[in-house]
Amino acid sequence: QVQLVESGGGLVQAGGSLRLSCAASGRTFFSSTMGWFRQAPGKEREFVAASSWRGGSTNYADSVKGRFTISRDNAKNTVYLQMNSLKPEDTAVYYCALNYDSDYVRPEAYDYWGQGTQVTVSS
Repeated sequence: QVQLVESGGGLVQAGGSLRLSCAASGRTFFSSTMGWFRQAPGKEREFVAASSWRGGSTNYADSVKGRFTISRDNAKNTVYLQMNSLKPEDTAVYYCALNYDSDYVRPEAYDYWGQGTQVTVSS
């Protein structure tokens, strides 16, 4: 079993920044793909970003490219999402997730999920 705990959400004005963290415990972090997803009210959960085990391969949704950066510290079993130039449409509950597969876009590919952290961007 893996437990994921997100933190760092909050209320920010448009154009501001937030840094989300996701700490993993339990089963090994080794060889895992870590992803961030978000879900706005009335919408489906959508892919935001993902990082391979060594961090050498990162992927982003088109809507966040150039503004969000995913990184991970495997020694700390933690993955981060730096969010800059935030927009009101970024408002959502953000979830981190873990899988041991190379599929990083589909939520169904992920085995473990955190409880989510709310990000609200005011205009």
